[in-house]
Amino acid sequence: MKHKLKILLADDHKLLRSGLKLLLQRNSEMVVVGEAADGEQTIQLFEQLHPDILLLDLSMPNMDGIECLKEIISRYPEAKVIALTMHEDENYIKRAMQAGASAYVHKSAADTDLFKAIKAVQAGELYLSQQDSKLLLHILLKKEQETIDKKAPYVLLSPREREVLRLVAHGYSLAEVADRLSLSIKTVDTYKLRLMEKLQTTRKSELVSYALKYGLLSVE
Repeated sequence: MKHKLKILLADDHKLLRSGLKLLLQRNSEMVVVGEAADGEQTIQLFEQLHPDILLLDLSMPNMDGIECLKEIISRYPEAKVIALTMHEDENYIKRAMQAGASAYVHKSAADTDLFKAIKAVQAGELYLSQQDSKLLLHILLKKEQETIDKKAPYVLLSPREREVLRLVAHGYSLAEVADRLSLSIKTVDTYKLRLMEKLQTTRKSELVSYALKYGLLSVE
């Protein structure tokens, strides 16, 4: 006899659990082995029943879903958990996946996404809807851009520092830079030292590389 996929439901709304149970048990290959209404009960039932997959609401009393997820993964690293939630906030997706969830499914899309998620998780894969995948990619790109922006000349340097950097990177001597900007050589040297300190560089070649990276040599 073929082994049925054992599923544990964890959600504090009884009506939703009932709806999910009916949805899941339409599939003859699945069986709901238990239902939990809070985080502590979820952990207890997980230890007793050893389900193949846990469907876990992220917002529950006594112990929220994220903390419950972390606790289960710490005890059972191989556990397969599908985060089931009403939240569409990008931070919830990130927190759930970082805590060890294998999939993230919106309750509003459970009828279309849940079985896809179960199939993927059962096969040892991660699952996110196309919309959530794009959202996480946006987070990663945004984070990378923020990292770059912190180093950008228009954030890190004053207008005069950018001008000194541009001229130095073009190969002008301190005297030539001073003449072009109507400054003393000593003042230009001070600007150069300040630039090297801000950019954490020790060689002129590194200043040139920075100027090239941020397009400061495109204007002569």
